[in-house]
Amino acid sequence: MWRRGFITAVTALRHTTPSGVRGASTVSSAAVNSMLLRSLKDHYMDVAKMNMPPKVSPPSPFTIVKGALDSEGPVLKRNYGDEEVSIYVMRLSHSEDEQDGAIHQLFIHVDVSKPDQKESLNFLCGLYEDALGIHSVSMRPKLQESNGYILIPTQYTGPVFSELDENMRDAFHSYIEERGINDSLFKFLQAWLYVKEHRNLMRWFKTMGLFIDGKKPATGA
Repeated sequence: MWRRGFITAVTALRHTTPSGVRGASTVSSAAVNSMLLRSLKDHYMDVAKMNMPPKVSPPSPFTIVKGALDSEGPVLKRNYGDEEVSIYVMRLSHSEDEQDGAIHQLFIHVDVSKPDQKESLNFLCGLYEDALGIHSVSMRPKLQESNGYILIPTQYTGPVFSELDENMRDAFHSYIEERGINDSLFKFLQAWLYVKEHRNLMRWFKTMGLFIDGKKPATGA
């Protein structure tokens, strides 16, 4: 129900427009603002009443990165020997297979870094509830050199992964599986994205309303 409620709220937002306002020069600016503020408030209250998904813990030994919900940086981290493994996550664009409100597929960046190395090994993967596939493997600047954000490489990133020898592809899959990168991550990352999108939607309604109302948002809003 919480999935369907979330998608319903977003759909309602897409289809809610102040009918009769466009091209109606007789409507005052104050009336338009009042109409829009009322609509924003109604949507904000509807989204605020939604129940969040049950809390899901990440698979051990991954830990949640502090402040991840409010940033575009890594979500999960773990140590593997002398390596640090970081996971970033994003959903694919809303598509027809998500009409039930569920997130069925994710993109994850897996960043593997080592001490005294200026670059890290980065995997772009498609993650599903029962499978994980590697799309690309490349070397990128370490997180410390990029303030925690994945940077687009400016040099050669290697061959197309699907064109690699099958044995090499299997070896890369084994490499990340040894570091705990598999479909067991899906449930946590799926729930985490729902919470993040809910928070972002709430913030959008609030900051939009404050701007139109001519008020400054409180620090950290």
